[in-house]
Amino acid sequence: MSIDRLQSHYGFTRMPFGRDIPPQALHPHPGHREAIARIQWCVSQHQTGVLTGEVGAGKTVAIRAALAGLEPSRHQMVYIPDPTITMRGIYTRIVTALGGSPAFYSGVLASQTASLLAGELDERSRLPVIVIDEAHLLEVKELEALRMLTSADMDTGSHFALLLVGQPTLRRRLKLAVLSALDQRISTRFQINGMGPKDTAEYIHSHLSYAGRTDPLFSEDAITTIHDGARGYPRAINNLAISALIASFATGKAIVDQSAAQSAITENSD
Repeated sequence: MSIDRLQSHYGFTRMPFGRDIPPQALHPHPGHREAIARIQWCVSQHQTGVLTGEVGAGKTVAIRAALAGLEPSRHQMVYIPDPTITMRGIYTRIVTALGGSPAFYSGVLASQTASLLAGELDERSRLPVIVIDEAHLLEVKELEALRMLTSADMDTGSHFALLLVGQPTLRRRLKLAVLSALDQRISTRFQINGMGPKDTAEYIHSHLSYAGRTDPLFSEDAITTIHDGARGYPRAINNLAISALIASFATGKAIVDQSAAQSAITENSD
């Protein structure tokens, strides 16, 4: 099945339900809006925040949307998608992003990282914003090292904002007694849950509108079936919606009905 054939069949000007859709084009459901507000507050206050959610809940999309609204001249983004690079790797990413040459010795590298973070704000008037995705994969010693970074200038306030993004196990890990010092420094925490039925319907319609179809392409019972199968999680909705479009195309139907939606669920559960 070619994307061009599918796009032509439905009269899409661009394909819906893709990962490349700009954040401003998506339906801002309540959980998404609140996540963005929490992230932006965390950045404005130079604080540490935690954003959690199941796989496909829209955490990365919320981060993209929140950071897209920040002025590049006043913020220096440091995005770390894979924290399994170890703490040395994390320090190295930060130092490199801030224009430094990473020190060889780990102890020196840690103090170099703290110094460059402070200098970015004090000397260049740019706030470093460190985003660590998949943060549930961080070990206790790495979380403690991050806490030490945020504590470097406790008396004068933090020189950067830190966002830990991950699956719900991250919230539970932070409650361990050994991490109580870090847990106490977290100023905001939010968990993105699945959308409700109404928001799922609006989410699907917003994607279709972005693709050039403002008429009802999915029947109401098809949307309900997709919502139930995806539990309201955006990534699963995207996958099921595309599969349902393909199923409808294959049977020559102009509307995505419940049988096409059920076929998509069956296909994606194999």
